[in-house]
Amino acid sequence: MGVLRRFEQRLEGLVNGTFARVFKSEVQPVEIAGALQRECDNNATIWNRDRTMVPNDFVVELSPHDYERLSPYAVQLGGELAGMVQDYARQQRYSFVGPVEVHLEKADDLDTGLYRVRSQTLAGSSSERQAPAASPQWGPQAPGAGGYPAPPPMPPQPPGVGPGQVRQLPGTAPVGQTGTRRWVEINGMRHELTRPVMVMGRSTEADLRIDDPSVSRKHAELRVGSPSMVLDLGSTNGIVVDGQHTQRATLRDGSRIIVGSTTIVYRQIEG
Repeated sequence: MGVLRRFEQRLEGLVNGTFARVFKSEVQPVEIAGALQRECDNNATIWNRDRTMVPNDFVVELSPHDYERLSPYAVQLGGELAGMVQDYARQQRYSFVGPVEVHLEKADDLDTGLYRVRSQTLAGSSSERQAPAASPQWGPQAPGAGGYPAPPPMPPQPPGVGPGQVRQLPGTAPVGQTGTRRWVEINGMRHELTRPVMVMGRSTEADLRIDDPSVSRKHAELRVGSPSMVLDLGSTNGIVVDGQHTQRATLRDGSRIIVGSTTIVYRQIEG
């Protein structure tokens, strides 16, 4: 049984079905749960070979209407969502630096049915929460739940490193300073990877634009580092890396990434 389905079943049993009745309007708990899973995936940071760190402190901003509707259940819902994040982290072998917390907040600039998710890596208490930037989201992304022991704290995040960026491991140099050259080959064309994070997709705003109708506007994200990784951005058709359907994968020289009907070859040469 999937993580999302287990989460829905737990909600159905709370307060004699109150959640099931209340949550039939715009923003659904399962949508928020999906957004939290995506937030973990998009901000996962490889710390060493055995540890990939993800945020542990989340704020879900809701429109005034949705907040008024959900706030009576904020404590229970926050606890269920936090448990789901832990369950998803265990499934994906993610680690946290502190307890997982999920909070609901009202945002006057959001319309009904629209929500935002903010996250950060926080070793202290919830009173230390800040407000990192976030973008509005419609509907689902994916899940998490269950008790998950927090690993020993890791060193503080360096200044200037935010969501979607790759934290540099101790003893390594930033991209472009190691002498390692990285690029991808798409339809016979070579594209240098010049930034730590590059989005691939059909959109004109994508860093690597792919003219393929079966490719989503923002299909996948390349995270350039040691090692480099590719992450699915909730695309319609998913990604295949070296013959395996996956949501995220570590890349090596010669890895083949299939998005839609297009094959992308990742290359790197040590200088």
